[in-house]
Formats: sequence, structure tokens, C-alpha cells
Amino acid sequence: MKILLNGSPQEVPETTLSTLLENQGLGGAKVATAVNGAFIPATMRDDYLIQEGDSIEVLAPMQGG
Repeated sequence: MKILLNGSPQEVPETTLSTLLENQGLGGAKVATAVNGAFIPATMRDDYLIQEGDSIEVLAPMQGG
């Protein structure tokens, strides 16, 4: 299925958000996720089904001052 991942068009076979993160090498990472502008908490990623055309943002926390 075709999605946008951090603004980049991707063709992915995954159906859940957690599987997508795992296959992108981010399965154990502390990241924030949003789909189509809506925050998806980590506790919901296993059940969140990705849809054709979704825009998914994965953000890592940053430190600084």
C-alpha cells in the first residue's frame, strides 16, 4: 500500500502501525507517532490499522536548550 512516511512516499506491506515501525528499525525506539495529524499513543500501535494514503509521522525526542 502507498503511504507517506515523514513526508516521503513509501510502498509498504504492513497493516499495523507497530509492524511498520518494527520494519523501519524503530520497534524498540522511544518515538511519537501521528497518522494524518492525529497522535497515536504507543499503547494503540498494535491495533492501529494503516490505510492506503495515510500520512504517518514518526518523531524522536530531542534534547537541547
